[in-house]
Amino acid sequence: MKSFINYSRDCEFPIENLPYGVFTTSNQTQKHIGVAIGDQILDLFIISHLFTGPLLSGKQDVFRQDCLNDFMALGRPAWLEARSTIQKLLSTSSTELQEEPLRSKAFIKQDSAIMHLPAKIGDYTDFYSSIHHATNVGIMFRGKENALMPNWKYLPVGYHGRASSVVISGTPLHRPRGQTVPVEGQAPVYGTSKLMDFELEVAFFVGGAPTKLGESIPASKAYDHIFGMVLMNDWSARDIQKWEYVPLGPFGAKNFGTTISPWVVTMEALEPFKVPNMDQDPKPFEYLQHNNFCNFDIKLEVDIKTPKGIVTTVSRSNYKNMYWTPQQQLAHHTVTGCNVNPGDLMASGTISGEAADSFGSMLELSWKGTMPVSMQDGTTRKFLQDNDEVIIRGYCVGDDYKVGFGQCAGKLLPAHSD
Repeated sequence: MKSFINYSRDCEFPIENLPYGVFTTSNQTQKHIGVAIGDQILDLFIISHLFTGPLLSGKQDVFRQDCLNDFMALGRPAWLEARSTIQKLLSTSSTELQEEPLRSKAFIKQDSAIMHLPAKIGDYTDFYSSIHHATNVGIMFRGKENALMPNWKYLPVGYHGRASSVVISGTPLHRPRGQTVPVEGQAPVYGTSKLMDFELEVAFFVGGAPTKLGESIPASKAYDHIFGMVLMNDWSARDIQKWEYVPLGPFGAKNFGTTISPWVVTMEALEPFKVPNMDQDPKPFEYLQHNNFCNFDIKLEVDIKTPKGIVTTVSRSNYKNMYWTPQQQLAHHTVTGCNVNPGDLMASGTISGEAADSFGSMLELSWKGTMPVSMQDGTTRKFLQDNDEVIIRGYCVGDDYKVGFGQCAGKLLPAHSD
């Protein structure tokens, strides 16, 4: 495929990608749905009348909304038709979008756009599906003999997060306050978190028709309920987390903010980068079994930009380190009859590899603060400091093209004053 929009082979948004996002500009305050192509955004609001295929004809209004939820609800056949239509319109063989005045109206520069959350997120769930991360954390707190809890290889462990505090890349977050226990065995104190961390994650948006209360989606049928993926930083206050998580799990240590990248990369764009699912032993229960691949070679990197403006890459990991697949996560989420809706967000949990430089959190990289991580500006980090900016990148490398997600970035500001 070749587009009439020019871009380099290193561009994250070639015609093979076409991720969806929601944007405004200084002159256009109404949110529009767009598709990234090169350094441009194709405004689907402006060209909604061109979706004339059998599944989208009469439903073009989904492209005139301020979020992707209605489009997500249409299901995979409609998503495929939309992708085919957009690729055709952007190809060199089509002149419709190359001619004025439509071209000037339909395209805007990405650097002139303000990006927003791509969907109205009704619910957000975070899993714990990377075996290397789970093993590392288990070794730190329980020892090698009890690294994985007895349930870990039987089900995708997860917790319900806070959808209201999911924010778009570029949104700064303040260091939270809460209860911590600075000295083991002594009474807790109230104050500012001292052990702030990032978590390198990838999340998927649920699509398709809403399910009804009491219905479940087996893993074998879950793929058609997965619309696309974004990068995520599940910010974590480790000292708050340590005190509060027993017996009901994360709460205030996680709910103060979760950052996602603005572009939703569809499963169709990721299809060429599928890799075998990780071997699972013991064999999962039937509702968690699926024969198709749902693991991906997505290269992941984490940078820390210090207040001095110097950037250090602290982690290079890969999504293929996942033990539990998105299909299994969705199946386990709904096995009880929990209903899901288009726009629900489900995250992977921290993605760590086997090598020390592929760990997906400062907790692991500094091994619970015992091994400081060197920065390019001459400083070190055990955990994040005020005004550090965490920048997560993800991309797949194809034959002469790259499929990227754009940045998932956020700066940690000092705590609010009392």
